[in-house]
Parts: sequence; structure tokens; C-alpha cells
Amino acid sequence: MTDVQHSADLGADPDTGPVRLYGPQFEADPAALYAEIRRQHGPVAPVLLEGEVPAWFVCGYREVHQVTTDSQLFARDTRRWNAWTSVPDDWPLAAYVIYNPSVMFTEGPEHRRRAGAISDALDAVDQFELSSQCERIADELIDEFAGSGEADLMAQYAERIPLRAAVSMCGMAAADMPGMVRDLGLSIDSSGQESMDAYGRVQQAMAQLVADKREHPGADVPSRLLEHDANLTDEEIVLDLLVVMAAAHQPTTYWIGNTIRLLLTDARFATTLSGGRASVGQALNEVLWQDTPTQNFIGRFATRDTRLGGQRVRAGDLLVLGLAAANSDPHVRPGNEAASGNRAQMSFGHGEHGCPYPAPELAEVIARTSIEVLLDRLPDLTLTVPAEALTWRPSIWMRGLTGLPVTFTPTYVR
Repeated sequence: MTDVQHSADLGADPDTGPVRLYGPQFEADPAALYAEIRRQHGPVAPVLLEGEVPAWFVCGYREVHQVTTDSQLFARDTRRWNAWTSVPDDWPLAAYVIYNPSVMFTEGPEHRRRAGAISDALDAVDQFELSSQCERIADELIDEFAGSGEADLMAQYAERIPLRAAVSMCGMAAADMPGMVRDLGLSIDSSGQESMDAYGRVQQAMAQLVADKREHPGADVPSRLLEHDANLTDEEIVLDLLVVMAAAHQPTTYWIGNTIRLLLTDARFATTLSGGRASVGQALNEVLWQDTPTQNFIGRFATRDTRLGGQRVRAGDLLVLGLAAANSDPHVRPGNEAASGNRAQMSFGHGEHGCPYPAPELAEVIARTSIEVLLDRLPDLTLTVPAEALTWRPSIWMRGLTGLPVTFTPTYVR
């Protein structure tokens, strides 16, 4: 199918045509591509995903807010998609749209039942205890490389903390944690049979954990879900915990990594690294506006023909939420001005399918604690390569570094 045909199918202007939301231009500078898309098409644009699959890209702040608020018109169940017949059998993005009965794809009262239980279970997490747990994890990881004077802070630090913290919140036995962390990472970061095998092991381990918690409940997330008056089944709890784990891993990992990068490369923060904590909090918030870990999210599906951002959207059309693009919308941030204390970014989504409260708060506890411990232990961190030499993962969904090499004065192991 040609680009013009795709554009016509989406109801877009065939003179401008859809933009490829993948490939070298996207990987080189996604922010520049988002700005160009907005210039060409406005706040809602026809795009092609990898495999030449058509979709709408919602890049206006107001339009993202509208789509995420109106769950009746823009629904989550992927079985509504009208383009399944054009999806290649080996489509690399299939894992994000293949329906499963987890909280991720539920709608209406069923979604509120499941998401409400998750929110209540997470709300009971003691944030002071979580911070203390993260301090212990951070210290253990730093101990592994503190004496060498060099490290890759992505592979050796940022990528390892969020999953360990999430597994700890689930009350898993210490002996089982390494295997779960390893397999969760493989299921999310690898592909093909390796990913599928790892996911199968994770699902089995989670099912066993839930069964154990039913027999021996504790002060942990699975036990609270089992006891919740939403009357969740074990299968529902397993599926929803896997969603929570996945959501806790990469976004928080890249939030940590992107913030450390900002602190090490931006002169506004360099002068305050050794004094107080304000700079860390400011940097965390700025990253959510400038380099938010979750760049885009797939997606929503129109339940009927409608108009959005000047475009004609048909029932069953896929809408990709351009969270990073919305955060840089000049109507919200004229001149791309600094975010300062403004926390109204779209980085955690919005509406009933946004990141459930208080998950963003817990993610911030993990990220802030990880960074503060690192700066306390290794205050003279220095990048070993120029800032412009750092590379980003080629992902349409996530914005994260492939590596963050640093040097520092070797220090003692605690």
C-alpha cells in the first residue's frame, strides 16, 4: 500500500502524506521530528509505524489530554483496531497491541475495579521504607564498582535498581529475587524466543508467589491485592503484577539515567551537586519535560467516527499518544522555556488509563534515592566521553541511553 493510500485511509491530506515514526530521522533526533510533524500537520498527524502500519500521532498537549480523558470515545481495547489485516505477521510492535486480559486492556467498570485495587495496594507502600530499601540496593551496587574508579552507570546501576525495588515491594524471598530480576529484564529487553521463554518463567514465578501469598500473606503488594474487596482472581493478580513490573522497570531506569546525564552535562546543575537536594528534584522534573522516558504510547482506538485536532478519525483507528511531543507543545511551553516547578507534564499519561496513583510517586522515590546515594558516594563523577557522544536506544516508545560511562575517584567499599 502506498503512502497516499495510507493517508487516504486515515482521512489525512494526501498532499503532505503520513510521516514515518521510525527510521534514521527518528533515531537521530526525535524531538526535531516531532516539531516537524507538528509544523506540517498540526496537533494530530498521520504517521506510519514500523512495517508501514498506519496510525494517528497525537502530538498536541490539549489533544493528548482530550484523548486520555475521554475513554468512551478513545478506548483501550486493542481488538477495536481496524487495521489488523495490514499488520505483518512478524510485526515487531505486536507485543504492544496483542490483547490480553490484564488491566492494561480492560475498560469501563472492569478497568476501574482492577486499577483501583492496584492503586490501593501501591498506596499502602511505606515510602520511607521504600527509600531505605533503595538506599541499601544502591549501596550494594556501588560497592561492586566503587574501587575501580570507572563504571557504566546504565548497565551497572540504573538498569538494576528499579526491578530490584519492585520485586522487593512484592515480598519475594531474597533467594528468588535474582532469578526474577534477570528474567524480567530479559522478557522486556530481549526479543524472539529468549524473550518468550523469560516471560514464561516470570509468569510461573509470579503465579507461585501469588499462591504462596494466599497461604502466607504479608505486608506486600500481592497480599494486599488478594485481600482487596475487588475480589481479584489469582490469574488477574498475576497478569496485573506483570504489568506493574514492566511499567516500573524501563521508565524508572531511563528516568534515573537521563537525570544523571542532565546533572553531569548541564552547567545549571553542576554547581549545586554537592550542596542540598534541590538540584536533584529539579533535574528529575526537567527530564520529564525534556527527555521523558516514555516518549510515546500505543495507544487508543476511536470507538466511532470523530474529528480530533482538525483531522477526521474513523472508528477503529489507532492513536499513538505523543507524550514527549505534547510536553514540548509551544502552546504549553512557549519558547521551550524551562519547566521549573511545573509538574503538569504528560509523562505518566493521564485519565483512567494513566499510570495509577501513587505509582509516579513511588517511581520518584526510587529515582531520587538512587541518584542521591550515587552523588553522596561518588561526588566527583565525570563523563568519560563528550556529552554529544552518548547514544540513545532506537525505540519509538522509550527514551534512554545505551550507556553512561563515568570515572571518579576510587573509594572504599562499605
